[in-house]
Amino acid sequence: MSYRAIEKAAKKAGLLTMGAAHVRNLTGAASDPATVVLLGTGAEFWPIFATSREGLDGKAHPVDRWSKRIVGTLADQFDAATAYPSDGPPYPPFISWALKTNRFFLSPVGMMVHDTVGLMISIRGALLFDTEPVIPSADLASPCTACAAPCTTACPVGALSAGASYDVTACHAYLDTPEGQSCMSQGCHARRACPVSAGASRTDAQSALHMKAFHP
Repeated sequence: MSYRAIEKAAKKAGLLTMGAAHVRNLTGAASDPATVVLLGTGAEFWPIFATSREGLDGKAHPVDRWSKRIVGTLADQFDAATAYPSDGPPYPPFISWALKTNRFFLSPVGMMVHDTVGLMISIRGALLFDTEPVIPSADLASPCTACAAPCTTACPVGALSAGASYDVTACHAYLDTPEGQSCMSQGCHARRACPVSAGASRTDAQSALHMKAFHP
């Protein structure tokens, strides 16, 4: 397994290689893989997905269906098993895997933040290997360390704020109001406020699709 080869193939297919880690015995389960490579959305995703058969067929769960097809194809190419956030219950330990890569960190509002896409994280799947090949080392500092944390004050109803649990009820209630339509059409205010989120290159159309899935 060559991480750089996976990175190149994933980018061509529309996915961002978000990090990798050796995770054998991470959870103590016999099913723990030796190595995991996390794949998500970045700048290349939307133009490819939007013109794909899943993006155009009008059927339910287009992003999940596209992800399983694309990640599955990459798995075949690199002789890997797969895991998806929608698998379960029990669900694969994507948060533990992500934090193990040292490219994901906990943000002041409790969500994970990534070194290149900020709070606009959308992990679409993982490639799982039973060997421990060389992977890039990542010893990064959290982007939040030197940040003024605009994410903590951006939510108009305080559903996401520093030191408090995510107020899901307040969030959904706000999205049902006329004022909340900017979140529905452009994406969550708090996620957009993160300076690093610009690296995700999210279009309004992509944000609207994700928000519709979150708040039908």
